[in-house]
Amino acid sequence: MKAVIQRVKSASVTIDDTIVGIIPQGFMILLGIHEEDTKEDVDYLVRKITMMRIFEDEAGKMNLNIDAVAGSILSISQFTLYADTKKGNRPSFVKAARPEQAIPLYEAFNEGLRQSGLHVETGEFGADMQVALVNDGPVTIIIDTRDK
Repeated sequence: MKAVIQRVKSASVTIDDTIVGIIPQGFMILLGIHEEDTKEDVDYLVRKITMMRIFEDEAGKMNLNIDAVAGSILSISQFTLYADTKKGNRPSFVKAARPEQAIPLYEAFNEGLRQSGLHVETGEFGADMQVALVNDGPVTIIIDTRDK
């Protein structure tokens, strides 16, 4: 799994001119699921994200996790994170998990974040979505479970 985590002041996702998810301060996460990913990858990623200390403390140092700042998460599925651009000019997405595998893992990821006590908003798997955010910092972190 690949997660692109952006620390945000706010974020939202819109489908067909309707806002379906909106958060104040927290993380906007783009989640790509690889064809070889498992529940173990979900568990690892949930642990890393919930404990990641990238919010500033009173001294201005990145020392607080999302729970310490009462942050929320906007989680967006993003199969294009597994684009292979080595050949030609048209990306290949053959390494991205098929929906029958990816949807349960995406839902398990979101549920794992919720079980840790976080408020999680989502987009809709496979939908044409417009995502808006105000990146705070900017701070953007990429985690790939293949690089544990």
